[in-house]
Amino acid sequence: MPREPMIAPSLLSADFARLGEEARRVADADWLHFDVMDGHFVPNLTFGLPVMAAVQAVSPVPLDCHLMIEEPGRWAPGYAEAGARNVTVHAEACTDPRAVARDIRAAGALAGLAIKPGTPLEGYRDVLRDFDTLLVMSVEPGFGGQSFIPDVLDKVRTARRLVDAGELTLIVEIDGGINADTIEQAAEAGVDMFVAGSAVYGADDPGKAIAALRDRAAAAMRG
Repeated sequence: MPREPMIAPSLLSADFARLGEEARRVADADWLHFDVMDGHFVPNLTFGLPVMAAVQAVSPVPLDCHLMIEEPGRWAPGYAEAGARNVTVHAEACTDPRAVARDIRAAGALAGLAIKPGTPLEGYRDVLRDFDTLLVMSVEPGFGGQSFIPDVLDKVRTARRLVDAGELTLIVEIDGGINADTIEQAAEAGVDMFVAGSAVYGADDPGKAIAALRDRAAAAMRG
């Protein structure tokens, strides 16, 4: 089956004073990326569960919660219970990623595993059998607006080969520096889901920006 690109605008680039309206502005997206930062695992501090639940109540698209936090096993199931479609935790913060994945799934969401740019994929190949999504970070987690790190695409290519060979069944996602200039190379490498912040919310018309990104990625996937 041909792959179809999916776009997940990041609320980290939205107007925090108008999150409900900002969620509705991207109704043409596939998922809405919701970054949770605790000021410990990463130096920044953003949203928490009450804000996620409020956005979930008005969002026209499913929420993709990316937990950049310590002790994700303690908090991740709550985001699933609140209605998130996908809850992603960081490999670097988990002592038992498989257990966290089981708890997220039991709470009703897809389970995602995120890896930082410097984290090798090899050590998680077996672990990823228990996950539904793999989030490859193409910037250091913690802040929006950073430049894309192309070296991470080697991990994307490896993940794509494993999925295409039937060894893994998951969505390959990328987050960081995705825009009109970088989405094509990410798509060629094998990404399915593209998180885009300023490329969507910085545009005059977010809907048109989503469509343009999707078209670029689709063209690259077709070769």
